[in-house]
Amino acid sequence: MRQNAFVHPRSSLAAKFLGRIANSSTLLRARRLLFSRLPFLQLHSDVRDVVYLTWLVDVESVRHLVPSGVKLWQRGGKTPFTALTYAHGHFGPSGIGALRSLFPSPLQSNWRLYVEALPGARPGQRVVLFVKNIMSSALYAIGTRLFSDALPTHLASTFRHEKDGGTFVTAIAGGRGSAPSLSYAAQLKNSAELPSNFFGTFSTWLEAVEFLALQDAAIAQVDDISRMAFAEIELPIDVATVLPLEVLAGTLNCPFIEALGSDRTPLCFVVPKVRFKAVSERLL
Repeated sequence: MRQNAFVHPRSSLAAKFLGRIANSSTLLRARRLLFSRLPFLQLHSDVRDVVYLTWLVDVESVRHLVPSGVKLWQRGGKTPFTALTYAHGHFGPSGIGALRSLFPSPLQSNWRLYVEALPGARPGQRVVLFVKNIMSSALYAIGTRLFSDALPTHLASTFRHEKDGGTFVTAIAGGRGSAPSLSYAAQLKNSAELPSNFFGTFSTWLEAVEFLALQDAAIAQVDDISRMAFAEIELPIDVATVLPLEVLAGTLNCPFIEALGSDRTPLCFVVPKVRFKAVSERLL
């Protein structure tokens, strides 16, 4: 199976039909041919409650996730792996004004690695490698599959991401589908401190936040044509608004990250809100 092949979490005939559409190489080729002649449709969302969980993993443990030619950022053989989960705010086309309020606000979880060198990127561009993307909406999951190469999205069987006072609770279940599972509860804390296992990677908590949260572009492996998609984004996060979190003991469960060999407490923080825009996309 391809690394990011879509499997619907349900087994009904309709679910199987949607799975065939999402994985159709014929439809993807037709879309690429058509869209290569059209301007990119920029997308905008007023994102909120963006919770970042970051682990340090051995570079060799994620080597199979990295396309040829991509060099990961690392220090001492360790590289950050981040799962960030958030609520969209009317995720739809830019430039349509108040009409964007008619678009839904799905939940999304984006799992990524950090790129140090990439052929085709501009000098100084901060680039991440999308490993997994999970959404709560079948419409958006299938839609991103059909209309984008940079966001190979999986559909969760159930997806919860909410704030209760100073606590953020996330519960993503993949069910029988291809979406990985993740659950945790994270609480606001008074002090912004690096976990001890991050001391050799970043000098301060603020340095870590700036590195992990501020990006200009993302890449993703395009399985059916063995190429990479390159998407430029605008994510103007004000790091002064970022708040430290700590995962509550006994609440974290993520088989995917456990399989990579990381069982240490993650570095955790939340971005209360940010205006996200997808600016462009092309194949490398």
